Amino acid sequence: MESNNRAWALTTSTRTAEEDQEMLATAHASAWHWSFAGNVLNNMRAKMLLAEGYACLDNGSEAMTRAKEMHAYFLSHETPDRELAFAHAILAHAAYAAGEMETYQMSYRSAQVAIEAIAEAEDRDIVRQTFTQITRP
Repeated sequence: MESNNRAWALTTSTRTAEEDQEMLATAHASAWHWSFAGNVLNNMRAKMLLAEGYACLDNGSEAMTRAKEMHAYFLSHETPDRELAFAHAILAHAAYAAGEMETYQMSYRSAQVAIEAIAEAEDRDIVRQTFTQITRP
Protein backbone atom coordinates (compact mmCIF):
# COMPACT_ATOMS: atom_id res chain seq x y z
CA MET A 1 0.00 0.00 0.00
CA GLU A 2 2.89 2.37 0.74
CA SER A 3 4.34 1.86 -2.74
CA ASN A 4 0.93 2.44 -4.31
CA ASN A 5 0.29 5.63 -2.36
CA ARG A 6 3.78 6.99 -2.99
CA ALA A 7 3.55 6.33 -6.73
CA TRP A 8 0.14 8.03 -6.98
CA ALA A 9 1.46 11.04 -5.03
CA LEU A 10 4.38 11.34 -7.42
CA THR A 11 2.12 11.26 -10.50
CA THR A 12 0.54 14.54 -9.43
CA SER A 13 3.65 16.37 -8.28
CA THR A 14 6.51 18.19 -9.94
CA ARG A 15 9.23 15.55 -10.02
CA THR A 16 12.98 15.44 -10.37
CA ALA A 17 14.57 12.83 -12.64
CA GLU A 18 15.20 10.71 -9.55
CA GLU A 19 11.56 11.00 -8.53
CA ASP A 20 10.51 9.95 -12.05
CA GLN A 21 12.42 6.73 -11.49
CA GLU A 22 11.00 6.37 -7.98
CA MET A 23 7.47 6.81 -9.38
CA LEU A 24 7.94 3.93 -11.81
CA ALA A 25 9.79 1.74 -9.32
CA THR A 26 7.13 2.14 -6.66
CA ALA A 27 4.33 1.61 -9.19
CA HIS A 28 6.00 -1.61 -10.38
CA ALA A 29 6.58 -2.71 -6.76
CA SER A 30 2.90 -2.18 -6.04
CA ALA A 31 1.89 -4.10 -9.17
CA TRP A 32 4.22 -6.94 -8.26
CA HIS A 33 2.74 -7.12 -4.76
CA TRP A 34 -0.83 -7.17 -6.06
CA SER A 35 0.03 -9.89 -8.57
CA PHE A 36 0.53 -12.21 -5.59
CA ALA A 37 -1.70 -10.77 -2.87
CA GLY A 38 -4.60 -9.36 -4.84
CA ASN A 39 -7.40 -10.24 -7.18
CA VAL A 40 -8.24 -9.15 -10.73
CA LEU A 41 -9.57 -5.79 -9.54
CA ASN A 42 -6.33 -5.07 -7.65
CA ASN A 43 -4.32 -6.01 -10.73
CA MET A 44 -6.36 -3.66 -12.91
CA ARG A 45 -5.86 -0.86 -10.42
CA ALA A 46 -2.13 -1.56 -10.57
CA LYS A 47 -2.26 -1.35 -14.38
CA MET A 48 -4.09 1.96 -14.00
CA LEU A 49 -1.26 3.31 -11.86
CA LEU A 50 1.41 2.03 -14.24
CA ALA A 51 -0.41 3.53 -17.22
CA GLU A 52 -0.53 6.89 -15.48
CA GLY A 53 3.13 6.69 -14.46
CA TYR A 54 4.25 5.93 -17.99
CA ALA A 55 1.95 8.63 -19.40
CA CYS A 56 3.50 11.15 -17.00
CA LEU A 57 6.86 10.30 -18.54
CA ASP A 58 5.52 10.51 -22.12
CA ASN A 59 6.12 6.81 -22.72
CA GLY A 60 2.98 6.34 -24.78
CA SER A 61 3.61 2.77 -25.84
CA GLU A 62 3.97 1.44 -22.28
CA ALA A 63 1.13 3.65 -21.06
CA MET A 64 -1.31 2.57 -23.78
CA THR A 65 -0.64 -1.14 -23.34
CA ARG A 66 -1.80 -0.91 -19.73
CA ALA A 67 -4.42 1.79 -20.21
CA LYS A 68 -6.34 -0.09 -22.89
CA GLU A 69 -6.52 -3.22 -20.76
CA MET A 70 -7.61 -1.51 -17.56
CA HIS A 71 -10.07 0.77 -19.40
CA ALA A 72 -11.75 -2.22 -21.06
CA TYR A 73 -11.94 -3.98 -17.71
CA PHE A 74 -13.50 -1.05 -15.83
CA LEU A 75 -16.02 -0.39 -18.60
CA SER A 76 -17.13 -4.01 -18.67
CA HIS A 77 -17.61 -4.39 -14.90
CA GLU A 78 -19.66 -2.62 -12.28
CA THR A 79 -17.37 0.28 -11.43
CA PRO A 80 -17.67 3.05 -8.84
CA ASP A 81 -18.01 6.53 -10.33
CA ARG A 82 -14.55 7.63 -9.14
CA GLU A 83 -12.81 4.65 -10.70
CA LEU A 84 -14.69 5.04 -13.98
CA ALA A 85 -13.59 8.66 -14.20
CA PHE A 86 -9.99 7.62 -13.50
CA ALA A 87 -10.18 4.98 -16.24
CA HIS A 88 -11.27 7.55 -18.84
CA ALA A 89 -8.78 10.18 -17.67
CA ILE A 90 -5.81 7.83 -17.66
CA LEU A 91 -6.69 6.43 -21.07
CA ALA A 92 -6.80 10.03 -22.33
CA HIS A 93 -3.39 10.73 -20.80
CA ALA A 94 -1.88 7.55 -22.25
CA ALA A 95 -3.39 8.22 -25.67
CA TYR A 96 -1.98 11.76 -25.66
CA ALA A 97 1.47 10.41 -24.77
CA ALA A 98 1.15 7.85 -27.57
CA GLY A 99 0.01 10.40 -30.12
CA GLU A 100 -3.36 8.67 -30.56
CA MET A 101 -5.31 11.91 -30.86
CA GLU A 102 -8.75 10.49 -31.66
CA THR A 103 -8.67 8.22 -28.59
CA TYR A 104 -7.23 11.08 -26.55
CA GLN A 105 -10.00 13.52 -27.46
CA MET A 106 -12.79 10.99 -27.00
CA SER A 107 -11.41 9.78 -23.65
CA TYR A 108 -10.77 13.32 -22.46
CA ARG A 109 -14.43 14.24 -23.09
CA SER A 110 -15.59 11.01 -21.41
CA ALA A 111 -13.42 11.84 -18.41
CA GLN A 112 -14.90 15.33 -18.13
CA VAL A 113 -18.43 13.92 -18.08
CA ALA A 114 -17.50 11.11 -15.67
CA ILE A 115 -15.77 13.50 -13.27
CA GLU A 116 -18.84 15.74 -13.09
CA ALA A 117 -20.97 12.65 -12.37
CA ILE A 118 -18.94 11.65 -9.29
CA ALA A 119 -21.30 11.89 -6.32
CA GLU A 120 -18.78 12.71 -3.58
CA ALA A 121 -16.98 16.07 -3.79
CA GLU A 122 -13.84 14.63 -2.17
CA ASP A 123 -13.68 11.85 -4.77
CA ARG A 124 -14.16 14.42 -7.57
CA ASP A 125 -11.25 16.44 -6.19
CA ILE A 126 -9.00 13.37 -6.07
CA VAL A 127 -9.71 12.50 -9.72
CA ARG A 128 -9.27 16.13 -10.77
CA GLN A 129 -5.73 16.08 -9.35
CA THR A 130 -4.88 13.48 -11.98
CA PHE A 131 -7.06 15.02 -14.69
CA THR A 132 -5.31 18.40 -14.45
CA GLN A 133 -2.03 16.67 -15.40
CA ILE A 134 -3.46 15.94 -18.85
CA THR A 135 -2.98 18.44 -21.66
CA ARG A 136 -6.28 20.07 -22.62
CA PRO A 137 -7.50 19.58 -26.19
